[in-house]
Amino acid sequence: MSSFEVRGGNRLKGEIIPQGAKNEALQILSAVLLSAEKITIHNIPDILDVNLLIELLQDMNVKVERINRHTCIFQADDVNVDYLASDAFRRKGGKLRGSVMLAGPMLARFKRAYIPKPGGDKIGRRRLDTHIIGFEKLGAAFTYDEEHGYFQLSAPQLKGAYMLLDEPSVTGTANIVMAAVLAEGTTTIYNAACEPYVQQLCKMLNSMGAKISGVGSNLLTIEGVALLNGAEHTMLPDMIEVGSFIGLAAMTQSELTIKGAGVAHLGLIPEKFRQLGIDFSIQGDDIYVPSQEVYEIQTFLDGGILTIYDHPWPGFTPDLLSIVLVVATQARGSVLIHQKMFESRLFFTDKLIDMGAQIILCDPHRATVIGLGRKNNLRGITMSSPDIRAGQALLIAALSADGKSVIQNIEQIDRGYQYIDERLRSIGADIKRVP
Repeated sequence: MSSFEVRGGNRLKGEIIPQGAKNEALQILSAVLLSAEKITIHNIPDILDVNLLIELLQDMNVKVERINRHTCIFQADDVNVDYLASDAFRRKGGKLRGSVMLAGPMLARFKRAYIPKPGGDKIGRRRLDTHIIGFEKLGAAFTYDEEHGYFQLSAPQLKGAYMLLDEPSVTGTANIVMAAVLAEGTTTIYNAACEPYVQQLCKMLNSMGAKISGVGSNLLTIEGVALLNGAEHTMLPDMIEVGSFIGLAAMTQSELTIKGAGVAHLGLIPEKFRQLGIDFSIQGDDIYVPSQEVYEIQTFLDGGILTIYDHPWPGFTPDLLSIVLVVATQARGSVLIHQKMFESRLFFTDKLIDMGAQIILCDPHRATVIGLGRKNNLRGITMSSPDIRAGQALLIAALSADGKSVIQNIEQIDRGYQYIDERLRSIGADIKRVP
């Protein structure tokens, strides 16, 4: 396993381009199974999780022509459905939570699907109920194989239905939408997730001949069609990287320009970083962050301590709370971070406390950060990355800290951030990958 050696304290300067959106990629790449025609995808992030999903598609006999590291042409005209029932798929698919996204397209087009026990980040319970219940309402039956740890789903023909989701799950909504586009009749999904990634999926499916209305709202109506055609699709910039780079600039007192940030799709992200006192300007589709000596956390109008919490879109994304928490450690003022969705995502704060941060972990969901206002810099330590987002947050902390830090288990960071060490070095970071 590899590590990052980071010597902090450098002020960074230059331009950085966010990668394609990881969470969008896992949905879009799964959707290529819905058509036998060629589908060209641009701006694919070159990261472990996405490359593993492309490998799974190839293992299923999907033809993949890799034009370059970020553009692929897919053709699912000879899919090996039986591969999904194999031990090989369970082993490989179980490493990637995104493999659950294959179920909707497989069920729609081939009438059966398999969902292995999901892998991915160890950030708490992430249930599959929304997916399974949605498939059931479309007419699928499922059984659970306890011995091998996977769900088997089957349906002679999916039929449209009305459903009210018990939670606006992004992956659940996407999976149900992909199943419903080839179902007989009309499907209505209320309390649907409306994240930009789901909007992008619906946009691509409509370009393939699907009939989805209500895109961008929490009420989707899908008129089933008999088959889908090929398409060409470009993924959005990764909003989590954009937020990470804003936080990185503030923490390291750096002057950065984030090129092609996809500003129109960022929602509340810019506003939340402004609430931390970070100064930046939006120039077209770029974000310019000037070097800033001190940033001060705002309070509520009545003087109360600011609370930043996650919420389904258009609320603030949970994937950036780890970054916000780290950035707050060097702000002036205090903030309560409330991570509602996952009960283990704040446990990485013990490493920040070891670095000298003042954080009170109230419970598994809440942490109070008392900003040091740069009176005491963080200090470098040896630590391990527990998940993708915490790993990136720790990397930002290390880049701002005094001395050398070693971050172990960086495969977690590589799962979500492409060439992050190379890109950071290009703007002046002292970071080295050590085998």
